[in-house]
Amino acid sequence: MGVVLYTPDMSLRHAVLGFLSLRPLTGYDLKKYFDAGVRHFWTADQAQIYRSLSQMADEGLVEVHVIAQDSRPDRKEHHITPAGLAELDKWLCSPLEPQAIRVPFLVKVFFASRLPPGDTAIMLDARVAAADRQLDDLRRVAAQATAALAQGPPTIEELLATATLENGIRHVVTELEWLRDLRRDLDDVPVGALRVQQRLNTMVPPDQPDPSPHQGDRP
Repeated sequence: MGVVLYTPDMSLRHAVLGFLSLRPLTGYDLKKYFDAGVRHFWTADQAQIYRSLSQMADEGLVEVHVIAQDSRPDRKEHHITPAGLAELDKWLCSPLEPQAIRVPFLVKVFFASRLPPGDTAIMLDARVAAADRQLDDLRRVAAQATAALAQGPPTIEELLATATLENGIRHVVTELEWLRDLRRDLDDVPVGALRVQQRLNTMVPPDQPDPSPHQGDRP
């Protein structure tokens, strides 16, 4: 059976379907859900959301219900259809290939030897400050999430949602640790290179000898 590959646009569609599987929402509501619930791993602007909704309405994955409101513009709620639920479930059950890694900051680090050491240090310090701000933001969201969990027995929906938040915090904490190590390594390049080698050695398991064909056999 072949592996189904999904582009970022397709994943946005499925994120929208996921939110609509919880309850009907307007495009404006969806933007708030993205910002409040999944911005630590997926962002979407209002135009992308409305474009996705329009395409999925044409495909029969969502339906638009217009609700008249006194003294206010009509409310356009988007409801997921049975076909939309089937598409969401199909995507959830399909394997995803690891995404290609593209990190512009690491390209800068790779070629930063062209800069004076002081400029490289400034670049790293700026990245540390940005990561610190991101971590503070994630921790504020985590405080709200854990407070909500304490209100009663958690559901599987709440468990998985907070697990994605934990994933985001772990990634930022790990990057900060790496940045601070690298910043210290720059102070003495030969010693710093040795420390990098030592750290890498702890991450790479030692080669294990292949067992002989008859290992364990008794004469």
